[in-house]
Amino acid sequence: MQPPRERSKVRPRAGWMVMGERGRASALEVCRVLVVFFSLFPSVTLQCKILKCNSEFWASTSNSGPEEEFCTALRAYNSCVRRTARTCRGDLTYHSAQHGIEDLMSQHNCSKEGPTSQPRSRTPLPPPPPPVLTDSQERSDGPEVCHYERSLSRNTAPPNYTHCGFFGDPHLRTFGDDFQTCKVEGAWPLIHNKYLSVQVTNTPVVPGSLATATSKLTIIFKNFQECVDQKMYHAETDELLAAFADGSKNGGERHGANALRVVEKVPGQHVEIQARYIGTTIVVRQVGRYLTFAVRMPEEVVNSVEEGDSQDLYLCLRGCPANQRIDFRNFRAQAAEAHSASRPRGGTGAHSFTYHSAKAKCKERLPVEDLYFQSCVFDLLSSGDINFTMAAYYAFEDVKMLHSNSNRYHIFERDALMGSAEQRGKDLLSVFLLNLLTVLLWTLHL
Repeated sequence: MQPPRERSKVRPRAGWMVMGERGRASALEVCRVLVVFFSLFPSVTLQCKILKCNSEFWASTSNSGPEEEFCTALRAYNSCVRRTARTCRGDLTYHSAQHGIEDLMSQHNCSKEGPTSQPRSRTPLPPPPPPVLTDSQERSDGPEVCHYERSLSRNTAPPNYTHCGFFGDPHLRTFGDDFQTCKVEGAWPLIHNKYLSVQVTNTPVVPGSLATATSKLTIIFKNFQECVDQKMYHAETDELLAAFADGSKNGGERHGANALRVVEKVPGQHVEIQARYIGTTIVVRQVGRYLTFAVRMPEEVVNSVEEGDSQDLYLCLRGCPANQRIDFRNFRAQAAEAHSASRPRGGTGAHSFTYHSAKAKCKERLPVEDLYFQSCVFDLLSSGDINFTMAAYYAFEDVKMLHSNSNRYHIFERDALMGSAEQRGKDLLSVFLLNLLTVLLWTLHL
């Protein structure tokens, strides 16, 4: 295995990057107007959804087409901006977008009256997934260093891929295959290394409950050699965008830009980010009101730690802090006791579940009683939100797609107990050795 590849000292380019020549010139014009304001005023509030309007307009005009289609997209953009008037009033970015739209309407002779979306059939079929580009279809000028496996020495063993998942109330599967249920309310880092950073924000599912779920997710891809510019992807409830924060869908304007791509699998529900230059695939979903996260990453990239960074707080690598973990065995015992007393738990929403009915519901999607099944039961009992059944189901589907060892797809409670016992053994050994060292030093000073 070669030593971890170092990023070049190329500084990230100032401002927001836009896609290259593929975009329509008029789309570039309006983006230039918005770019200046996003650069000068990055603190646009999350309540102001002008960024979403910008991303949707950019996505709809990224491929050249008839003038009529551009006008339709521009009218849709105008409608989106007008809907943000209440929350964005007084925001300079909002007002610049208004003026930019008026100018583009005039330049392209677009009428303000007319359709704002392409006509659809009465019973539309779900869109097919975008084709996956083969290596030969990628940009021919992309350097070899921008494809992780091709950049490795021929004498190097194949990379070992690891997986981390974060879903539900929430439940965490670390790169080391530890499975934990955590509180972790607020903002927490999942991953941080030389190449990218991932942070989630979790909010309480039910007032007064320890259970939380992910409502926001931010991923920052750092600039890397001649492959990609620095890019940020941000998602939150009801805003699972199919583009980076600057509206682009690839790694920028460098030769290997297509080594980083955002691919929309199911609009508003499933996005995949492919970072070929570091051999990494990220899956982000919205299930119900909350987000799920899953990643496949080479072990070398996982361990590419910044100098002086202890990595103690990064959940995918170290797990949740001990004081943030929930022992759902105790919770399950209490639920079983409540079931025997015929007292349903959870259910501030439309559903209330007993221990028996929660198990039956989870069994419909997760027939094997592993920790994904147990997490589903926990979520239904703690929240009453039936959508968490699908969150656990998709989390396991992502494991089957991203985990490199099929024998490790399922994790059972006995595996978790063995892991906990092993960790406690290591902790006790550390304490013993520390005490022994103290005694030896004390003896030497006598």
